[in-house]
Amino acid sequence: MPSAMNPIPAVRSLAFRPRPSSRFRPVIGVKRPAIGICRTFADKSTLPEAKEGATGPNMEQAEHVSEEAAKVANVMGDEGPDIEGTGTPVQEILAGDKEAREQAPKVMKDAISAGKGAQNAKPSTGRSFSTMARRRADMTPAMDDSTGLPPSMLPSAEQRALYAQEQQILAPQPAQEEKKGHKFPLPALPLPSNGNKDHRYDPVVEQVTNLMMLHGKKSVAQRNMAVILSTLRTAPPPTYSALRPLLPGAPPASHLPLHPVLYLTLAIDSLAPLLRIRSQRGAAGGGVALQIPVPLGLRQRRRTAFTWMLDAASKKKSRGSGNDQFALRVADEVIAVVEGRSGGWEKRAAVHRLGTTARINLKFGSRGGRR
Repeated sequence: MPSAMNPIPAVRSLAFRPRPSSRFRPVIGVKRPAIGICRTFADKSTLPEAKEGATGPNMEQAEHVSEEAAKVANVMGDEGPDIEGTGTPVQEILAGDKEAREQAPKVMKDAISAGKGAQNAKPSTGRSFSTMARRRADMTPAMDDSTGLPPSMLPSAEQRALYAQEQQILAPQPAQEEKKGHKFPLPALPLPSNGNKDHRYDPVVEQVTNLMMLHGKKSVAQRNMAVILSTLRTAPPPTYSALRPLLPGAPPASHLPLHPVLYLTLAIDSLAPLLRIRSQRGAAGGGVALQIPVPLGLRQRRRTAFTWMLDAASKKKSRGSGNDQFALRVADEVIAVVEGRSGGWEKRAAVHRLGTTARINLKFGSRGGRR
């Protein structure tokens, strides 16, 4: 069995060297100066020596277009652009224009004041623009002053006359002048005396809204009125009943949804009774009450008819839930009246039958205390 090796002498013979810092880590192919001599600025000794006749990146600039064209024309044996022409010096222009001289740069002002202006101005030996367009102007044919086109491209007199005739035919007819004035006709004078009431709403709509009002909440009644008219507007046209005729002169059923106010007015006026029955005690000279028919006015007739419609609508069941269910039931009752399905027609017929029977009591009613 081999003897165990002692690791201590081997450890003592190893040499440990610390890892160099990344700051001074050498890079292959790069020569670095000694520590403490680094510079962050250029020095003449470090710059490369400039060779005689060498040019920098901005020293060889491209020639002007006119100069290049002149060289090409010289090689080809043609006459190139005139680049040797001289123009009017700026100093001479400024010397004759006082306003331009005031707006000129300070350098030009100093040159003019020092006597280096128009008298000592040297003409320029170069031009920064091309004169090729002036030469081509002599070779181009004469053009029309108004259109800028040669005469060969302009239409003849016959073509112009034909074109004007076509344009006159295709020109839209002038619209008729709109009549100025009021959009709606003025009301007939004198205005009807209606007390302090305004004419903002239709009389039927205003009366029905007041009849639907509960506990003084007119805004709720107006909202219900709006739902009723909207339902009548969107409902399908009703079907007239031959057993329950409406007022004479009623429009066709297909026209009613287009006019919801007329729809409501036709239903109320058709259902409205012509009279009411008043019970008068002692009219015949005893304690027996007699039934006496009394004719009704227009607003009274409409009030009675809509009261019957409200009673019938309150007894119907709602088809859903929400704040508009009462208004929807009233709208359904209006449609039922026009179609002859409402129970108000039976009440109207009963009142008229009783009035016909009790018309004999009119002579007793005139003898009573009420006249």
